[in-house]
Amino acid sequence: MEKPKIYITRTLPDEVIEPYRNHLDIEMWAKEEEPVDRQVLLEKAENADGLVTMLSDDVNQTLFEHAENLKIVANMAVGYDNVEVDAASDNQVKITNTPDVLTDTTADLTFSLLMATARRLLEANDYIKTGAWEHWSPLLLAGSDIHHKTIGIVGMGRIGEAVAKRALGFDMNVIYHNRSRKPEAEEKVGAVFVEFEDLLEKADYVVCLTPLTEETRHMFNYEAFRKMKSTAIFINSSRGATVDETALKKALENNEITAAGLDVFEEEPISSNHPLLQLPQVTCLPHIGSASVETRYKMMRLCLDNLVEFFKDKPVITPVN
Repeated sequence: MEKPKIYITRTLPDEVIEPYRNHLDIEMWAKEEEPVDRQVLLEKAENADGLVTMLSDDVNQTLFEHAENLKIVANMAVGYDNVEVDAASDNQVKITNTPDVLTDTTADLTFSLLMATARRLLEANDYIKTGAWEHWSPLLLAGSDIHHKTIGIVGMGRIGEAVAKRALGFDMNVIYHNRSRKPEAEEKVGAVFVEFEDLLEKADYVVCLTPLTEETRHMFNYEAFRKMKSTAIFINSSRGATVDETALKKALENNEITAAGLDVFEEEPISSNHPLLQLPQVTCLPHIGSASVETRYKMMRLCLDNLVEFFKDKPVITPVN
């Protein structure tokens, strides 16, 4: 029996790929770090039975129109705002994602970003490297305490709950806002549900972990930042488009909030002259929330496992549609 033809939009490690070649006829884009050329992707999709895509790949109606044989797309991310899911369903294409396997790793990064921003770790590192450290003073690079403060989590999904668990280790008070209440999370981590405006007003740390939808796009606008404490710190490791970046810059410059830690941006990658990079109170990372070797390997294998199960006519492990 002929093996299903699979195209992967990045070069993945041989040690991950090789065991799956018994089941799948795999071809990959030749570069690990650069996104696949759009025209190449459309051409490869024409003959593909399945695709493994990245968050940076547009999986849309145009692609489906070029891919008459396409039956499944395994998206290597927990989010799938790069996928036109309705169009996929209309074209009878199965979509899968990679939840669960990255929960703790992303929560680790989120809380690390919170700590680095609060305690001004990158500023302190640069302070030494640029030769500016000549004296000690009582308030030299003084940051904000984390322990016994209030963390407000917007989006109490799996990652939100995992961040809340980490906050408990710092004796933090946990409040959250979500589209619907999460009684199980409330019981597990003692989180208290509040309305969005109340969270903005009460939290010392506002952490955005909500998926990107039409309702959440630019939910963090200037009015939202103005409702926060002037001492508040904003953290985003969900999706960049949940934030109006111009409004965030204005809020920081006007001292509406104290600092921000960002792992995601509206347009990625950002350039070195991005306006937010010019502000010393902003800590920026290149979208590395799930970027541990162990977790990225798990994500790759989950994508491939979904493909194998699908072509065995078995239920996929993590369906989206």
